[in-house]
Amino acid sequence: MLPPQSLKAHKGRGAVSNLQGRYEVHARAGFDDGWSVGGLDAADGEAPAPAPAWKTQVSDEQARTILTRNASPDLPFNVSLNPYRGCEHGCIYCFARPTHSYLGLSPGLDFESRIYAKVNAPELLRRELARPSYVPEPIALGVNTDAYQPCERERQLTRRVLEVLHECDHPVALITKSSLIERDIDILAPMAAKRLAAVAVTVTTLDPAIARTLEPRAAAPARRLRTIRTLTEAGIPVGVSIAPIIPFVTEPEIEQLLEAVRDAGAIHAHYVVLRLPWEVSPLFQQWLDAHFPERAQRVMNRVREMRGGKDYDSAFGARMRGEGVWADLIRQRFEKAVHRLGLHGKGGRFKQLDCTQFRRPLVVPPLGNKAKGGNAGQLDLF
Repeated sequence: MLPPQSLKAHKGRGAVSNLQGRYEVHARAGFDDGWSVGGLDAADGEAPAPAPAWKTQVSDEQARTILTRNASPDLPFNVSLNPYRGCEHGCIYCFARPTHSYLGLSPGLDFESRIYAKVNAPELLRRELARPSYVPEPIALGVNTDAYQPCERERQLTRRVLEVLHECDHPVALITKSSLIERDIDILAPMAAKRLAAVAVTVTTLDPAIARTLEPRAAAPARRLRTIRTLTEAGIPVGVSIAPIIPFVTEPEIEQLLEAVRDAGAIHAHYVVLRLPWEVSPLFQQWLDAHFPERAQRVMNRVREMRGGKDYDSAFGARMRGEGVWADLIRQRFEKAVHRLGLHGKGGRFKQLDCTQFRRPLVVPPLGNKAKGGNAGQLDLF
C-alpha cells in the first residue's frame, strides 16, 4: 500500500481542503490511503491525477437586513454592506472564511465555491435609506467579501446598490481586488466629483506566481495596477491596501509595492499584517505546506512572534498591526516608504466623503417586492 499523501492544491482554488467548520458536531479527518484517483489508480510511472475541480455554485438569498454596523475602534467605518456571502476569489488569508461555518459549510473550499447572492440587497438598502430615523454616514461596500467577485458580472447587485446610493447622494467607499469595478465608472466618477465616492484596491504582491496560489481568481497584480490608473484618470480617488503582509512571502515586496501603486496613481496607502482567526489558521498552514513547504515553519514562527506566541490575537489595535520587534520593523519600513513616496497626509477614504448632500429616496419598494429593477417600486408620498 502506498504511504499517506499530503494535501494537494486544487487548480484555481486557494484552500487545499474542505476543513470542517468549528460548529460541526462530528469531526472528520481526511486520509489518503492510496486507493483513490492518483494513488493505486495511477499506472506505474504515471504522474498522479490532479485534484478534482470544484465548480462554483451561486444561490439566491433573501436577506432580512442589509446594513451591518460595528463599533470597532480600529476600523475607519461604522456601516458596511456586502451583497454576497462567500467569495470566489479564493484568497487563502481571507478573514471572512469562518463566516461560512454559520451556514453549516466549510470555511475552506465551500467558502470559495458556494456563494450566496443577496438578491434583494438594493431594495433593502432603499427601504433603509428611506427611514425617517436614518442618519447618513459613509457605507463601506465589499468589506467582508469582494463586491466585484466573478458572479457580479451576471448578478449586478453591486451596480444596483451603487445606483441607489447615487440617486440619494449617499457617500460610499469601496474596496476590491477586481478590475470589474471599471464597469461602474459611469456611476462612481460623478459621485467622486461630489465627494461621494472613493475606492481602495488591495494589492498583496507583484509576483504573478504567488498571486495565482494566494488569490487564485482575483485580478492579476499588473491588472490591478492598471485598474488604479484607470480609476485615477476618471477622477476617482484611489487608495491602496497592502494586505496582508505575510512574512517571507509578500513582506520582502513592501517598498516595491508602494512604488508601483504610487506610479499607478494611488494617493494613499495602508497595510494589515496577516490575520489568522479561527479556521483561517489551519487553512493557511495547509496552503503553506502545499506551496511553500521549505519556509512554512519559518513563516509561522514569525507570525506567532507578532502575535504573542499565538497564531492570532484579536485585541483591537494589535489584530491589524501585530506586536513585537518584527511588527515594529514592518511598521517602520512601511511608514518610511510612504513618506518618501508621498502617499501620506492625504486622508483616508472615509475622511474625504461628504454626508451633507444626502436625500431620501422617492421610490421605496413594498415589503416582499421581488422586482428585478433597482428603481422598481411604489412612490412614497408620505
